[in-house]
Amino acid sequence: FWSPISGRRCIGLYERERNTFMLIYHASDIIVDKPDTIHSRTNLDFGKGFYATVIREQAERYALRFILRNRKGILNTYEYTPAKDLNIKCFDAYDSDWLDFVAACRMGEEVYKQYDVICGGIANDRVFNTLDLYFSNQMTKEEALKRLIFEKPNQQICFTNQRAIERCIEFVGAQQL
Repeated sequence: FWSPISGRRCIGLYERERNTFMLIYHASDIIVDKPDTIHSRTNLDFGKGFYATVIREQAERYALRFILRNRKGILNTYEYTPAKDLNIKCFDAYDSDWLDFVAACRMGEEVYKQYDVICGGIANDRVFNTLDLYFSNQMTKEEALKRLIFEKPNQQICFTNQRAIERCIEFVGAQQL
């Protein structure tokens, strides 16, 4: 099967009753059976929204952050079925477009609002260090891009509005880690 997000071949994509869907994961300290954008923080990589990933291990690692703070680590699982009428933006690499978009979102610009769903690399600790140096003008854009080219992107999906969530996501279950 081909990913409805990136157009690439995707492991973990399923077909059920002629609808193609993909399992996605969201880590939290609670069961999130009704995802929303209201509880999202602002100034994140892809703006305010409900974040998930197709990489289960990535979500499990993120859930460990809750456990280390003596809170529950919950792995929420959803079926994601793309809706063709939604405006979806995908970043396939840590490139200039990704860097400009993340920089704008982290500075509070609402460029994300032109999209319903945004997918692409997450700013993990190594990537964040590069971004921090770039945002504080201690590194040029060209230097940042040279460092980022060696990073293999993890994946995140941001649903920027409730309509996209209600059209595309169905809660499957939750597991305490």
